[in-house]
Amino acid sequence: MAKKILIVEDDGNIAELLHIHLRDEGFDITHAADGDSGSQLLESQRWDALIFDIMLPGVDGLELCRRARNMPHYTPIVMISARASEVHRVLGLELGADDYLTKPFSMLELVARVEALFRRQEAMSQNLRQDAGNLRLGSLSIDPVAREVRLAQTLIELTPREFELLYHFARYPGKVFSRLSLLNLVWGYQHEGYEHTVNTHINRLRLKIEATPAEPRWILTVWGQGYKFVVPGEGDQVT
Repeated sequence: MAKKILIVEDDGNIAELLHIHLRDEGFDITHAADGDSGSQLLESQRWDALIFDIMLPGVDGLELCRRARNMPHYTPIVMISARASEVHRVLGLELGADDYLTKPFSMLELVARVEALFRRQEAMSQNLRQDAGNLRLGSLSIDPVAREVRLAQTLIELTPREFELLYHFARYPGKVFSRLSLLNLVWGYQHEGYEHTVNTHINRLRLKIEATPAEPRWILTVWGQGYKFVVPGEGDQVT
């Protein structure tokens, strides 16, 4: 069956172009021209991907993103906006968006980003099926099937992307990953200039699992190279 994508965009010309390009790739497209009708459609069924403009009549795209992330199932989200500021990019990503494009953007690039999100989602599902056992590293436990993380038996609430990032790190303790490689491995695409997305999620992970985020013990910065995951007190397993 064709994957179903919900587009919430008030600019009719952009919405039509999105519809044409995504339909040509075999996707089933539904469009809402305002946030209120978009919210109703969001809750009416399960979607395979969501594309939200930030500035919308009624409920805005950031609120739609927040509502989508409060649902029990994970759906890839792409935010689009005429606002190019770092603040809006980071805010969208912190609310759980998987990607962010600033208008004007290439329709071919947006289609490529959506397809990359689907590839990443499928690869992650395959990895979870293959690695069904829990990962236990020191006081940290990761259940890839239930997508639960516990630290010293305390349940840690993570967004889907935070979970995938931590799970990837935990599978390769001590290995150094550059920001660009993490963007490719965890987000499913590789575009220079978007490394700040990785930085934002690393900072959010540290706030949730580190006793003192300013002095991390689990996720360490390797200056000039990137980041690595270690088990406190056990040293580096691999470099």
